[in-house]
Amino acid sequence: MELSIQEQYAPQSRCFGCGPSNPKGLRIRSFQVGDELVASWHPEEHHEAFPGMMNGGIVGALLDCHANWTAAHALMVSRGADAPPCTVTAEFRVKLKRPTPMVGVVELRARVVEVSDPKVVVEGELRSGEKVTATVWGLFVAVEEGHPAFHRW
Repeated sequence: MELSIQEQYAPQSRCFGCGPSNPKGLRIRSFQVGDELVASWHPEEHHEAFPGMMNGGIVGALLDCHANWTAAHALMVSRGADAPPCTVTAEFRVKLKRPTPMVGVVELRARVVEVSDPKVVVEGELRSGEKVTATVWGLFVAVEEGHPAFHRW
């Protein structure tokens, strides 16, 4: 099985959204596809907000972590580094366009809009079937030694 970017670079991470080592987390698995990072994820019953529809906070967590990894990967590539720097969310906006059904798999897509090291702007979306149910815009920043997230992966 192909390793996701999270499994390659942060196998011990316990982040709720993307940490491979968090058994109660969302554990998204993101992969580079062309100029985007893409992930497929299947909601479970406890991710429900109301009958048949996903909780908006879960939607936000999925988009935040996926976009953050898009930014970290972009900085790794732009720096010519062997591993991504630890990045954090400085600002993000989620637009919930319609309820996200709990049936089947949802798809996350994110792409870099701008890299201005140590900052990266990312845009993305969550799709259910052929419909975009939520979008994200985010500003992510690589952190330096002394920050609590430094060396988190």
